[in-house]
Amino acid sequence: MKHKVTKKQPISKMCFVCGEKNDFGLQAGFYETDAGELVALINPSDQHQGYPGRMHGGIAAAILDETIGRSVCIGKDEQIWSLTLELKTKFRKPIPLDQELKIVGRITSEGNRAFEGTGEIILPTGEIAVSAEGKYMKVNLDRITSELSIDEDWFYSDSPDDPSEIEIP
Repeated sequence: MKHKVTKKQPISKMCFVCGEKNDFGLQAGFYETDAGELVALINPSDQHQGYPGRMHGGIAAAILDETIGRSVCIGKDEQIWSLTLELKTKFRKPIPLDQELKIVGRITSEGNRAFEGTGEIILPTGEIAVSAEGKYMKVNLDRITSELSIDEDWFYSDSPDDPSEIEIP
């Protein structure tokens, strides 16, 4: 089913998951959809492998963690920062390299100080390769780092390749 992209979320310079200047990272783009889900798009390469031709399971967990954690911002004007309290993953299928993958995340419950969510890595065939459940604590940015400059390190990066719709099987 096709979903309209309603907003692209900001990225950073050096984050392993979304950093556009991190040559070894996934360089994920994060898109909010009209279905109330967040979709990350990645194309893992050889530097992301565990076994030959397969993405490393720890990297799969990292992209799921980031996608679920960012899902709390869907439909909100302000950025909500969070720390992972718990992440449970279930690996179902090998994750190929050099193919576009969709990672879908959503919030299942939210309180004032914490939230929970779920997510999946979806293969080009539409099959779910990995699923996850996570619990997160909302925190002020200064409790996470004093190094981040919102203007220089956290920014919106629009591209002509950004989708206006994303198909989620």
